[in-house]
Amino acid sequence: MPAEDFGHVEHDEDNESRDLRNLRVAIVHYWLLNMRGGEKVLEALLEIFPQADIYTHVYNPKSVSKKIRAHKVTTTFIQKLPLAKKLYQMYLPLMPVALEQIDLSDYDLVLSSESGPAKGVIVPPDVPHICYCHTPMRYIWDQYHVYRKNAGSIKRIAMYWLMSSLRQWDVTSAARVDQFIANSNAVSDRIYRYWHRQADVIAPPVDVHKYSATERREDFYLHVGEFVPYKRVDLAIHACNALKRRLVVIGSGSEMKALKAIAGPTIELLGRVPDDLLRDHYARCKALIFPAEEDFGMVPVEAMASGAPVIAYGKAGARDYVREGHTGLFFQDQTPESLIEGIIKFELSQSNYDAAAIADFACRNFSRELFKQKFTAVVHKTLDQRRRKTERLGHPPPIVRRPAPVEATVF
Repeated sequence: MPAEDFGHVEHDEDNESRDLRNLRVAIVHYWLLNMRGGEKVLEALLEIFPQADIYTHVYNPKSVSKKIRAHKVTTTFIQKLPLAKKLYQMYLPLMPVALEQIDLSDYDLVLSSESGPAKGVIVPPDVPHICYCHTPMRYIWDQYHVYRKNAGSIKRIAMYWLMSSLRQWDVTSAARVDQFIANSNAVSDRIYRYWHRQADVIAPPVDVHKYSATERREDFYLHVGEFVPYKRVDLAIHACNALKRRLVVIGSGSEMKALKAIAGPTIELLGRVPDDLLRDHYARCKALIFPAEEDFGMVPVEAMASGAPVIAYGKAGARDYVREGHTGLFFQDQTPESLIEGIIKFELSQSNYDAAAIADFACRNFSRELFKQKFTAVVHKTLDQRRRKTERLGHPPPIVRRPAPVEATVF
């Protein structure tokens, strides 16, 4: 599906005139321990609903933005467990119970932000529940065997006994959601496969206005991301080693030592860099190499907003924005040999890529404002459906309560 078609949501001007800020809104987010893609989505939701309260399992105020800290944040009992901020994933089997203890009876609308357990809250029958799904939990579904293979012996035994019941709860709790929104077509497919639910597709918000295109492409490739196994940074390094191409790698993580060990003389590992230096590398690189299988992947869109083509692994989220021969190209297998073929193919057609056209595509289809517009349209659609259903059943519509003043509270 072309990115321009994301969401298949009809735009209704009458809907835009309604004041959603009269609603009392709860947003349930899996955990708040860093500022990654899910937290960027949360920030955009808070712009739509500045009156919203946030519920989460574990919260570290020092690790999130001022925008998030400005809201009332309530945690589940997971927060009080030993070393929860570091070992939160260890408490995954307790999170369904923790979610079901959250009392949402004072709200008119519930939004959940799902990639860890978040959607399983119990919502009053007259309150709509919309779930923005970054992905169904990959460690219990499509990546289960990968995670189990890489786990220690004790953890493997625990996964064997616990994951089956967690999958059953995950499927059951999907029925509690009125409307799913997926961040990519790949995630929409997963939602249907594992939960048998349809989902609208709305790409996550990217701050495309922070980047600017330039035609002064320089002779180096770029990789940006965490140094963790599934990002497959090693593929980019092996391919550029073999071709003797210059590669700049930006990021940090558990694989830093291993990546340094395989990096040849043409590879430069910069670690984490300030935002202005990252933008500068986006604007100057020959192309971004993106070898991971991501749910969506904001980094390629940021690179495209800077005019850089993307050489991407041809699965999952990248298929929503990489247009062969226009914004980049795909390599088909997660192997150095396949990536080498992709790099050579790119270099043979490099002169065909237009930085301004690539940036225009990214800015038109993946902006924060477009995300908010499409998400708001889905909210109106869901509220209308609930209203019509209530009227059809002969019950009075739910009372809309005005929100209390917003204040930051940490539990």
